[in-house]
Amino acid sequence: MENPSLSSLTSGRKMPGAGTRALARGAVIAALYAALTLLLAPLSYGEVQIRFSEALTLLPILLPEAVPALFVGCLLSNILGGCMIFDIVFGSLATLLAALCTRRLRSFFWPAAAMPVLFNGVIVGTVVHVCYSPAIPLPLCMLSVAAGEAISCLIVGPVFIRLMRRVPSALLQ
Repeated sequence: MENPSLSSLTSGRKMPGAGTRALARGAVIAALYAALTLLLAPLSYGEVQIRFSEALTLLPILLPEAVPALFVGCLLSNILGGCMIFDIVFGSLATLLAALCTRRLRSFFWPAAAMPVLFNGVIVGTVVHVCYSPAIPLPLCMLSVAAGEAISCLIVGPVFIRLMRRVPSALLQ
């Protein structure tokens, strides 16, 4: 059940200045994603990675502006984190696809939360194998990335969303 405090944000009603507010919220989400990823860089990159910033990939359940924001945040963190171009492009696209599917499945929490695990496990796992660790079997790279995603999206993410649903909409506007 959706929190009434967030209903004005997700109901589709247009309020004056709503586009500017959504853009500002999106910028904050992108900045938070990039900052968390870079701050926790030793855990955020590599064959075994847990990007705690990926907990933010559940935000499209609540906020449509989170979809492009997560793409931009991931793109920035991959560029600033020194990733290879293949990783920058396909890793960011994996986050965008996951965010789009999460938004589409927002009425079904657990399938929505599984989208980042699925897309990043397959796409980023392939990128890790091809770009960084060809000696490690592809299925193991995919499983490793998916496991880190599962921690972020299926353990940390639901707690984060539960907390976000308690935030009064007035604070988010």
